[in-house]
Amino acid sequence: MAKGNPKESRMRSSTSIIIVIGLCCFFYILGAWQRSGFGKGDSIAEKITKQTDCTVVPSLNFETHHSSDSEVGVTVDESETKVKEIKPCPAKYTDYTPCHDQKRAMTFPREGMVYRERHCPPEEEKLHCLIPAPKGYATPFPWPKSRDYVHFANAPYKSLTVEKAIQNWVHYEGSVFRFPGGGTQFPQGADAYINQIASVIPIKNGTVRTVLDTGCGVASFGAYLLKKNVIAMSFAPRDNHEAQVQFALERGVPAIVAVFGTIKLPYPTRSFDMAHCSRCLIPWGANDGMYMMEVDRVLRPGGYWVLSGPPINWKNNYISWQRPKEDLQEEQRKIEKIAKRLCWEKKSEKGETAIWRKSINADACRGRDESQETMCEATDTTDVWYKKIDKCITPYPEVSSQSEVAGGQLKPFPERLHAIPPRIASGSVPGVSVEDYLEDNKLWKKHVNAYKRINKLLDSGRYRNIMDMNAGLGSFAAAIDSPKLWVMNVMPNIAEKDTLGVIYERGLIGIYHDWCEAFSTYPRTYDLIHANGVFSLYQDKCSAEDILLEMDRILRPEGTVIFRDEVEVLIKVKKIISGMRWNTRISDHEDGPQVPEKILVVVKQYWTVGGNNSTSSE
Repeated sequence: MAKGNPKESRMRSSTSIIIVIGLCCFFYILGAWQRSGFGKGDSIAEKITKQTDCTVVPSLNFETHHSSDSEVGVTVDESETKVKEIKPCPAKYTDYTPCHDQKRAMTFPREGMVYRERHCPPEEEKLHCLIPAPKGYATPFPWPKSRDYVHFANAPYKSLTVEKAIQNWVHYEGSVFRFPGGGTQFPQGADAYINQIASVIPIKNGTVRTVLDTGCGVASFGAYLLKKNVIAMSFAPRDNHEAQVQFALERGVPAIVAVFGTIKLPYPTRSFDMAHCSRCLIPWGANDGMYMMEVDRVLRPGGYWVLSGPPINWKNNYISWQRPKEDLQEEQRKIEKIAKRLCWEKKSEKGETAIWRKSINADACRGRDESQETMCEATDTTDVWYKKIDKCITPYPEVSSQSEVAGGQLKPFPERLHAIPPRIASGSVPGVSVEDYLEDNKLWKKHVNAYKRINKLLDSGRYRNIMDMNAGLGSFAAAIDSPKLWVMNVMPNIAEKDTLGVIYERGLIGIYHDWCEAFSTYPRTYDLIHANGVFSLYQDKCSAEDILLEMDRILRPEGTVIFRDEVEVLIKVKKIISGMRWNTRISDHEDGPQVPEKILVVVKQYWTVGGNNSTSSE
């Protein structure tokens, strides 16, 4: 083999070094761009980026081999090379939630809360424009300050401060909202309320890690659980309060726009260690206990259900609740009856809070005659996307003894994060072995280490709300795990392997979703989005432009996206992005330029309605 020209080799090496330093310093500059609450340089990010070591990472080569299609051997029709500029949407769309649009919602029946469910616009009604940030938008305060303070400009809605004034939910104070941690059912504060629950439920030792908070309000319950290393998936409808879920996400707390209606919750069977309702106004006793049956489906064997507020302790509260005591008595009778049918044992009733525990298996479920009950057909129901809630009881997985936990015993958190999940150990996830799981963890540790080398802000606290659009086994979230951040693990409903149950067994949270539709969240609710193989997965399903516009909608100004995909796919994606207000860098895989998988990193520009930095129309 002929030796290369030493001079050319030195030149190539020097070029690579310059490009490596250039990309590293791209993120240095990024830190200076990121804004504080008043549009000034983000002092935290600036401090961090001043410490950034803009040195060469020997294992990485960021040379922009892929700046044009011809350079990577891809043939493209020159007539298709013109970049399409995507314009800003009008100012009225600053808080647009496509699948929860108020005007569209009012055309659907109110019975069963159908009008509050997901109703996405047809193709001809989709917006093909960039959702603008409101004038004065500011980067949220870093956690944990964000738990207590939100910039008024980011969610300028005061109705909750009036309606919930005496309940200590939220106060308007000049340029910010302050969240004291109160709630309708915990006037003494979320900490005192959680401590009361923890006297019955083992919250402090890692046994309870994942919680479903139904009708969450501004998610103060979930916000204060995080101190206990417990993570809640909170949801509330988009209603006349305008911004409950928006406030939750601005605070840095996981939440989605959703409602208990006629459709199954977008979570797999046996997901949560605990479910919670604090005066969530859900008619638990109605429809033959349908909603309690759905909670039972997603509740892990041995899990807990907490109900605070009406009808609990109705004898002492019916006057203050302005409800006939006969109605409240009947409502509680129905709940108690349904709980017994579900084999939930009542563990406590104190004040206005009652706690039940689900049996650990069917053998431990004494007194239930399954021949007299309507049992669901499958033991591991995962086909839930847009499926109607069944009026049936989800059966337990089989066990070999009365003391065995159906579906497998989980280790306490954080040990369970990297332990072998029971669904993997039992072989119940087709095509995923224990060896596959261990290798996946190892691979994503390497990937995340590479991400951290090119973006020093990744674990600095600058990124709080993170989304993984194609989460797989949850190994990205496990590798990036930090008290400074949380990850919404999304399982595409068209994914080859459904592993969302595994993600929950690891003590992480996630949701089913179809990326051909909008996500159930407000605009500007995520700081960083990770898109691994998303565009390869959806390339024959729907428009890449639609997916990118949805990513732009939910990404905060100066937020970051990390794409990981085949080079041909990223070239097409990068072309669309060129017409958006995103800054981009494409780089090689950390194992070198010969690997066909590449990394595209983008930063959304800061621009708002009506300002000099915006071309959006009023």
